[in-house]
Amino acid sequence: MYKYSFKYLFFVFLFFGCAVKPVQVQQQEIDKLSILLQNLDKRIPKQESIRLSGDIFNQTKKLTKEFELTKPALWHNFLVNVGIREKGLCYHWSDAFYVYFKGKNSAYFSFHLVGANIGEYFSEHNAMVIMDKGKKNIENGIIIDPWRDSGKLYFAKVYQDKKYRWQHRKDRGCTLK
Repeated sequence: MYKYSFKYLFFVFLFFGCAVKPVQVQQQEIDKLSILLQNLDKRIPKQESIRLSGDIFNQTKKLTKEFELTKPALWHNFLVNVGIREKGLCYHWSDAFYVYFKGKNSAYFSFHLVGANIGEYFSEHNAMVIMDKGKKNIENGIIIDPWRDSGKLYFAKVYQDKKYRWQHRKDRGCTLK
């Protein structure tokens, strides 16, 4: 009997899982990220930080649709791992962000892959960090993590993120210059 109950629940979740609509971003969130970006270095123009902040939120919205995101993030991971969804694991997010933003060749910002609990199958997590160009300490950078809250962008100074201890992912070809 329990075998059939589990199958029933599985199919209910499978077909009626919580699909995520891209989050309607408030201007104050874009402004908040923009201020964090501008505060990385006093030589960063306000317009550059505003542009980058808006671009980050737009990419989050685009990838939420592209990955056909569902809530919660771990449920979406399950769907990817069993082949129902193609992408949406944390490293898909970080890689997509890294490739997109690194390709823009910013004069003021550098982009880096980071990981927490690297090598631990069930707890490894990946994200992207933005730093002012020329700096080598990720602790003062800004973590960009849209996976954690299923498409709602999480951002903060790396040292303020108490949920994870981030490490630079030089093993994935990302160097600090």
